[in-house]
Amino acid sequence: MPESVVIDRHDGVALLTLDNPPVNGLSFAMRAALGDCVMEALADEDVAAIVVAGAGRMFCGGADIREFDAAPPPGAASLPAVLDELEASRKPVVAAIHGVAAGGGLEVALACHVRLVAPGTRLGLPEVTLGIVPGAGGTQRLPRLIGVEAALDVIVGGQLLPAERAVSIGIADELVPGDLLAAAIARARQLAADGAPLRRASALEERIAAARDNPEVFDAFRKKMARRARGFDAPYACVQCVETAVALPFAAGMARERQIFERLRASDQSAAQRHAFFAEREVTKIPDVPKATEPLNIQRAAVIGCGTMGGGIAMTFANAGIPVTVVDVSDEALDKGLGVVARNYAATVAKGRLSREQMDERLARIGRSVSYADVRDADIVVEAVFERMDLKQEVFRRLDAECKADAVLATNTSTLDVDELAAATSRPESVIGTHFFSPANVMRLMENVRGKRSSARTIATVMQLAKRLRKVGVLVGVCDGFVGNRMLAPYLREAEFLLEEGALPQQVDGVIYTFGLPMGPFQMSDLAGNDVSWYIRQRQAATRPPDLRYSPIADRICELGRFGQKTGAGWYRYEPGSRTPVPDPVVEEIIVAAAAEAGIERRAIGDDEIVPRCLYPLVNEGAKILEEGIALRASDIDVVWMHGYGFPRYRGGPMFWADLVGLRTIYDAMSRLYDEHGERLAPAPLLKRLAGQGKGFGDAAA
Repeated sequence: MPESVVIDRHDGVALLTLDNPPVNGLSFAMRAALGDCVMEALADEDVAAIVVAGAGRMFCGGADIREFDAAPPPGAASLPAVLDELEASRKPVVAAIHGVAAGGGLEVALACHVRLVAPGTRLGLPEVTLGIVPGAGGTQRLPRLIGVEAALDVIVGGQLLPAERAVSIGIADELVPGDLLAAAIARARQLAADGAPLRRASALEERIAAARDNPEVFDAFRKKMARRARGFDAPYACVQCVETAVALPFAAGMARERQIFERLRASDQSAAQRHAFFAEREVTKIPDVPKATEPLNIQRAAVIGCGTMGGGIAMTFANAGIPVTVVDVSDEALDKGLGVVARNYAATVAKGRLSREQMDERLARIGRSVSYADVRDADIVVEAVFERMDLKQEVFRRLDAECKADAVLATNTSTLDVDELAAATSRPESVIGTHFFSPANVMRLMENVRGKRSSARTIATVMQLAKRLRKVGVLVGVCDGFVGNRMLAPYLREAEFLLEEGALPQQVDGVIYTFGLPMGPFQMSDLAGNDVSWYIRQRQAATRPPDLRYSPIADRICELGRFGQKTGAGWYRYEPGSRTPVPDPVVEEIIVAAAAEAGIERRAIGDDEIVPRCLYPLVNEGAKILEEGIALRASDIDVVWMHGYGFPRYRGGPMFWADLVGLRTIYDAMSRLYDEHGERLAPAPLLKRLAGQGKGFGDAAA
């Protein structure tokens, strides 16, 4: 169907219906059509009032993001100009809003004189999540309509509000439980008959006048949002736009909003956040799993192991409304693990994020057992025992014997070979990795690892399950560490080598934090538990080439029982009850001694060395993963790193960031590092090829 706005007449009321499936997106063509229909309705003497509505499942999902980098057609009307015409109409204009009114869609509604909304509708201005500000009057009309503080919450928060909330704060005028279109047409006809002055948001001054007398509201809001908005440009630009609404007349504020919008639209941050938006949608597409594949209906689950990961995974199922049985070797182990689960829920209740009734419901969904016989009715079983191949294989042999024929057998391993685990069963087609990230009940990433014989149904089941668990599921292949931890290894390795060469943990962590990650490699290791990676290194020691450079610093820290926050000491020390890292002279002594033993003369490491040294090898490993087919797309790698490791969204993930830096720049730097440090830093063949062609990883994915 061509993009259009349909105009119908209902006894003196012109009904303008946005019709551009699936979300009635405001493409260039749609804006032109809306402008034409507005002019037609205004010119028609038989039309006394106008109603704007949306066809299909929603009012309007906003601008067409795919057109953000495209030049508008010659003479194309801008959306702000169209909405100015709509708002200036001498004839009453009523918005009939159902489904969703987001971004430009809500801006259309804000330009109407009255807004009626159906139950179940969600409304908001999510532009900040794409690295921009609302660009068609949202930052100017909304504060005039609902007040500055409420508008800041809506615009900077970027969330869609339920209809009831939108009505309560004044975004919409009335909730209509019945026939929305009939009510909107009746309201428009009544407004025309009454002839009362129309309420135009642009002319409302009372709500913003209060902020003129209290300008510190903006500084207070900036302080409140500082932690959440760290590194992002758009949230601060949103505040600036609302500030402009208070300081300038409407027309001048609109001009300033548009100027800021255009600047951000052309920025790397917006490009990165738009890339993230599309990457999260693309990641669900698996080329060799037909869309018609019927996933298993997960009605009951089981988890083997009630440690930190097992308990968190059980909470994840319970939170999604799926009954789950946790199996462990003893009642003592279950008491300990489920006690942690109960305390986690209680802490959430204490913070006001969960009601006691909801906590009780979720706890009631979690059963306990010391017998594998109690997993027989489970549709999926997730193994979450200690990271040892022999132990996990024994678990899978027992599951194979006990589980029903069509059950999915999943492993939460972070590094081990899923195919080896599958070989311990008679049904390798039902075995798959579901690598949850810690804490599993909080972290959104679910790295789903397909084995050589994982069936299409098994893959489809866990990808659908990820959505149901409110996770971001990414399908990856089998290798040591899969995608996330395999790329993490060179990042951590080079960070440790920097210590031997002259840096200290707090310097490296500080630079990486400034880059945008939530914490640097050493704080992250202390948080995760240094013993986990220590065990992995011990497992890998047998196959490590003897001539390969290896730093013993992390091992020596673990040999002292310094496993991180949980033991009060790791790369840093921690005061009792505190998670604040304190640099420790003991660690510096270990570093200096290790460097001396290796014959390394320590030197001053510049901050500008740290990002290339740590992150370029990470990207280089990503290039190998992409070429080997372990990841389907470069953008899938970005999704893994944004949701699993906190890679800043405003950089778009490591592979997109690398494209922004330029693959030639990264290749040249890796070549220099290779010359200085040897084979471990050899540029990946794909990196070399793309750099030589002047292309990026995005081109490789295409």
